[in-house]
Amino acid sequence: MSFSDLLKPVSINFTLKDHTYSLLKEAILKMDIYSPTAQLRLDERNLASQLRISRTPIREALARLAQDGLVEIQPRKGVFICQKTRSEILEMIVTWAALESMAARLATSVASDSSLKALRKFAMKHSTSATKAELSEYSDANIKFHQWILELSGCELLRTTADGLFMHMYSVRRRAMGESDRASRSVQDHMQIIEALEARDPELASKRVLEHTMRLHAHVDKTWTRLESLSSGEDDSDHFNLLENSFS
Repeated sequence: MSFSDLLKPVSINFTLKDHTYSLLKEAILKMDIYSPTAQLRLDERNLASQLRISRTPIREALARLAQDGLVEIQPRKGVFICQKTRSEILEMIVTWAALESMAARLATSVASDSSLKALRKFAMKHSTSATKAELSEYSDANIKFHQWILELSGCELLRTTADGLFMHMYSVRRRAMGESDRASRSVQDHMQIIEALEARDPELASKRVLEHTMRLHAHVDKTWTRLESLSSGEDDSDHFNLLENSFS
C-alpha cells in the first residue's frame, strides 16, 4: 500500500496545519517503508496541488515531521520518508525491550484485576486475526497490546519515552509481523505474558516480555540484511495519483 492510498478526505472542522500534519504522519506510520518497492519521496508542490490546499500547511507539516525524525528534508533534492538503518532498528528494539519489560514488572504490582481482564479479552479477540492471516488487522492489535502494557505500568515517563520510539517501531513491527511464523508465535507469547501478569509475578512477566521482543531483534538481525532506499532522483509522478480529492 502506497503513501497516497493511506490518506483520507479531510473533515471540515479542523485546524488546517495541524490536521495536515496528523494526516501525513498517520499515513507514514501505516506505510511499509522497509519494503524494497516503497516510494519514499514526498514532493511539497505535488502534495499541495493534489490535496488542493496551499503549500504553506504542507511545508509546515513536513517541517514538523522532520523534527519527529519521520522525514528528511534534503535541499535541492526534496523530502524523503526516513528509513532507519538495520543497526538503528536493532538498537530501537533493544531499547523498547528494556522499557516494556520494566513496564510489565511494574504492571504486576499496580495494574487492576479488571485491567488485566480487559487485556486478556483484547488479546483473545484479536488472536483469530493472526490465525486467519488477517495480518493487517492483527498487526495493529499487536502494537496496541504492547502500548497497553506500557500504560498498565502506571509510569507516565516510561510510556512517553516509549512513544518516541513508537513512531519508528510501528513500521518495523508491521513488516515483521507478516514474515515467517511471527504472527502465530506472537499470539502464543502474548498469552504467556498475560498469564505472568495475572500471576502477579514481576520476574516472569518481565522475562517473557523481554524474550518476546528480543525474538523480533533476532528476526531482524537475521533476515533484514538489506534495507532498500528510494533514490532521490526517482520519478514520483505516480506516487500521489490517488490524492486528487483527498481535501475536497
